[in-house]
Amino acid sequence: MMGPAHSLSGAAAWLGVGAAADAAGHPMPWPVLVCGALICAGAALAPDLDHKSATISRAFGPLSRMLCEVVDAISHAVYKATKMRGDSNRNGGHRTLTHTWVWAVLVGGGMSLLAMQGGRWAVLGILFVHMVLAIEGLLWRAARVSSDVLVWLLGAASAWILAGVLDQPGNGASWLFTEPGQQYLWLGLPVVLGALVHDIGDALTVSGCPVLWPIPIGRKRWYPLGPPKGMRFKAGSWVELKVLMPLFMVLGGLGGLGALGYI
Repeated sequence: MMGPAHSLSGAAAWLGVGAAADAAGHPMPWPVLVCGALICAGAALAPDLDHKSATISRAFGPLSRMLCEVVDAISHAVYKATKMRGDSNRNGGHRTLTHTWVWAVLVGGGMSLLAMQGGRWAVLGILFVHMVLAIEGLLWRAARVSSDVLVWLLGAASAWILAGVLDQPGNGASWLFTEPGQQYLWLGLPVVLGALVHDIGDALTVSGCPVLWPIPIGRKRWYPLGPPKGMRFKAGSWVELKVLMPLFMVLGGLGGLGALGYI
C-alpha cells in the first residue's frame, strides 16, 4: 500500500486497541490514545525504510536517505544468507527483513527500552521521529507542497507538547505498566503494531509480504504471505483509495469512540 493508507491503518489500529483496552478494564487516558495513534500512524511507514523512494526515506533529508541505503543493504544480505531453494534471487532488500514480525518486535522492544531508560530526551526523540512520519503520512498532500523544515518544526512542536502532557500525573506515562521505573514502557506497543499493520497491508497487494520469516513455508523461508491472487490489488489502486482508506477512517472513528467510552 501507499504511505497515506499505511498511516491511516496504523492510527485506526491503535484506536481499535484503545477500545479493546477500555473493554478489558485498562482504559487509556486520552493523551495515550492520541499519542499512540500518532506514533502508530508514523510507525506504519517505517518498514519501507528499505526503499529509496518511500516517504520515510525522504522524511529526514540526507540522514534518512543514507539510513535507507544501509537498511536496504542489510536486508539484502540477510535475505541472501537465509533464503531457501524456493526463494527467488533478487538484487535489493525491499520487502524482506523490515517487513517481518521479527523486525517489528525488535524495533518496538528497542523503543520501549530507550523510552524507559533514556528519560525525557529519549521520549522526545521517539515522539519527534514518529510525529514527523505521521504528518508525512496523514497530511501527505500538505506535506508534499511544504518545506521539510516546516514539517520538522511541526513534528518537534507536537512532540514537545505531547511529552509535556504525558508527564502530568494521571495522563499516561505509566499506563499499563505501573511498577517503578516502567514509565513509558508502553511506547513500544504502537511501534510494533504500526509495523505489523504495514506488513498486513502489503500482504494484501500483488507482491504479498514475508511477515512470517524466518518460519519456512514449503521450500521458501521468505514466503510472500497474502490472500488468494484474485483478492489482491495493486498499490495505489482504486481499491486502496476508494474502499480501504474510507474504511480505515470509519473504523478509526468507531475505535476512538469506543476507547473514550461513548459506545
